[in-house]
Amino acid sequence: MASKSTSRSRTSDGFAYLTKRIVVSKARSAGKAAAKNAMELMGYVVTVKAGWVVKEYQDGKFEQIEKLQEA
Repeated sequence: MASKSTSRSRTSDGFAYLTKRIVVSKARSAGKAAAKNAMELMGYVVTVKAGWVVKEYQDGKFEQIEKLQEA
């Protein structure tokens, strides 16, 4: 009787599955790639830093746009 080889991301019947860890990892890397592309295209990105919505520029400067409300 031959045994099936399985990988960590496939079920025994050959279908792929997603775990929370895989989804979070892929989303994080996609977000970093999108931010890099946006920075190259627009010259800035809008993000959150230390409770503020800020606009970060390519040269490292940032301007505070609005303070976030505390929950």
